[in-house]
Amino acid sequence: MSTTALGAEAVRTEVRSWLAEHWDPKRDAREWRGLVVDAGWAYPSWPAGWYGRGLDKDGSAVVAAEFAALQAPFGALDVVPGAGQIELQIGANVLIVHGSDRLKRELLRPILMGDERACLLYSEPGAGSDLASIQTRAERDGDEWVVNGQKVWTTVAQHADFGLLIARTDWDQPKHQGISYFILPMHQPGVEVRPLKQMTGDSQFNEVFLTDARMPVHHVVGDVNDGWRVLRTALGFERLVMGSTGTRSRDERRLPVGGSIDLFELAERVGKVHDPLLRQAMVELFILRTVIGWNARRAAEITRQGGFSPAASLGKLAMSRLLHDSAGVADRLLGMTGTLYGEHVPDAHAANYSLMMAFMNSIGGGSDQIQRNIIAERILGLPKDISTDHDLPFRDVPKAAGVRPLGTPAG
Repeated sequence: MSTTALGAEAVRTEVRSWLAEHWDPKRDAREWRGLVVDAGWAYPSWPAGWYGRGLDKDGSAVVAAEFAALQAPFGALDVVPGAGQIELQIGANVLIVHGSDRLKRELLRPILMGDERACLLYSEPGAGSDLASIQTRAERDGDEWVVNGQKVWTTVAQHADFGLLIARTDWDQPKHQGISYFILPMHQPGVEVRPLKQMTGDSQFNEVFLTDARMPVHHVVGDVNDGWRVLRTALGFERLVMGSTGTRSRDERRLPVGGSIDLFELAERVGKVHDPLLRQAMVELFILRTVIGWNARRAAEITRQGGFSPAASLGKLAMSRLLHDSAGVADRLLGMTGTLYGEHVPDAHAANYSLMMAFMNSIGGGSDQIQRNIIAERILGLPKDISTDHDLPFRDVPKAAGVRPLGTPAG
């Protein structure tokens, strides 16, 4: 539903009236969150029947502004930066588009209440850029699916309650057609999570080993063997998240780097606010951030309707450039101090940490190279790269050689 000027005022009037009746800063936080969720204000761009109000982004922005004016939490999480990026902005949105009513009833409210955390079980050691080459398999066993395989580069898997999983369910179909998309419970004996050490010293990423892990048969999102279509929607939401990080700020005069340092404030602190070259660099970053925000809104409308928007790839690629270049400008502002690293030099530490973390945006959700391919093919209309295995049954693809699904006779 488009929010016209008149419509925006109607939304403003309604949310103000609701807040006046229900908001009490002394109210228990969980009780308050439940009220917001059930009234449809927590994610107002969702359909009215599923904890939303069918508003567009402009309407959600009105809701967010009214909640913020009273410092009331949990309003319009669809426009709040960093709100449940995986389970809410990706997982729940995928369920809204492709999930069964049963899965929606089971998961949407717990996710909105903050009771469920999620991770993305996509990439594998031999299937990163070529994600359709996954070899993790899911096989039907009565009323359950049994999963075996390995995933890697899984963010926050150690804290997740469920995983958004892609697994191969038919080895006789071409690689893009024999994949299904699942909701996998993570707290079970068949799931082992091992942390991976990053150059920042953190361990946000993990490898995940799945050995006879189980999930209910109805935990398929969309249809069996149609998981690639669901995955494309999920990747669209992920790229929207990664392509808008850092573009949404309540104070548009800020130009944050990594969430803990602002380039405008840093320029003032180090006495370089009048340097013409640095001023020009910061203005260019500010313009890029603004354009990325516009692009994200355009792509979001297409993705939320179940489509695949190549504009999300455009935004994600531009965001990678913004993150890397912002850290570079911070380094120029700091001069030799920028070579230091440690808590005793907070500005330099934040700038260098942000530079290292920028590579996560360049790799996660499909690398920058993949985004360039999508932009070339889907936006510019250039021909696709030659593929020799696109139409082969996956069991005949060289990458799958020697991998035998359970139940397949040897020899």
